[in-house]
Amino acid sequence: MNMNIGMLMQLKTELEGFQSRHPKFPLFLKAACDRGVTEGAVIEISVKTPDGQVLDSNLKLTAEDVDLIRKLLS
Repeated sequence: MNMNIGMLMQLKTELEGFQSRHPKFPLFLKAACDRGVTEGAVIEISVKTPDGQVLDSNLKLTAEDVDLIRKLLS
């Protein structure tokens, strides 16, 4: 995957926009990490579409996942 500085800057801008539109979500992730979310923890997510469908999934965190979340929140 080739990433240039322009693409990285755009990604940074988009992440900042997401954080400003949804300020509680990054705070939730930070609180979870601060309380000891580590490798092996499971994140469950549920999405309800506008037409009422519910989509559920989960993921078991690796050490790399936890590290990435911490980096994104710093």
